[in-house]
Amino acid sequence: MTTITPISATTTPLQLAALAERAGRELEEAPALEILQWAAGTFGGRFCVTSSMEDAVVAHLAARAMPGVDVVFLDTGYHFPETIGTRDAVAAVMDVRVITLTPRQSVAEQDAEYGPKLHDRDPDRCCALRKVAPLQEGLAGYAAWATGLRRDESPTRANTPVVGWDEKRQKVKVSPIARWTQRDVDAYVAEHGVLTNPLLMDGYGSVGCAPCTRRLLEGEDARAGRWSGSAKTECGLHG
Repeated sequence: MTTITPISATTTPLQLAALAERAGRELEEAPALEILQWAAGTFGGRFCVTSSMEDAVVAHLAARAMPGVDVVFLDTGYHFPETIGTRDAVAAVMDVRVITLTPRQSVAEQDAEYGPKLHDRDPDRCCALRKVAPLQEGLAGYAAWATGLRRDESPTRANTPVVGWDEKRQKVKVSPIARWTQRDVDAYVAEHGVLTNPLLMDGYGSVGCAPCTRRLLEGEDARAGRWSGSAKTECGLHG
């Protein structure tokens, strides 16, 4: 395991970037739990997990490494009821502190300013308003954040480091299950009884906002149901 040296209030972004680069190398082959134990020991209360509530695998792993860890959830106003229900269940049964972020505008307020169904006309703008901006503000007090990104999910994620530097946000980005496959996820869920979004059992391969997510067709990859019919593949949180 790589050396754990807790950061201090005077640790600079340049030092954090160097720390992330070194940890990404040293932890590349490490188990997911060990990666999260390193993050917990290094960043303490300035570390959080972000979750779309597609499943609670990373939140569960992080709670083992750091009981009471902050789990940040973006409530865009467009989520399926099942996603909100998964969030509430995670908050109720896991040793985490769920923090819900919301956009500055309600859906109705956004409709009034930009017109209805912005997600159909300009999905990038909608994601920027309802996801990217709230997360930017919500992560302000943290030095590092964890995601559930996996390399096998799509070509755009194939080079995801287990620990990297988020240049845009000037934070360390931890992706402890980057090397996992869907089979690994399923095995962990089965072994630990981890909560998952019910929509995953109802034909959805990836769960996002309701207007921009559909069930998969036979033979499609897991993220084919997101922004179907457009060239968009990511919401902007990870690019």
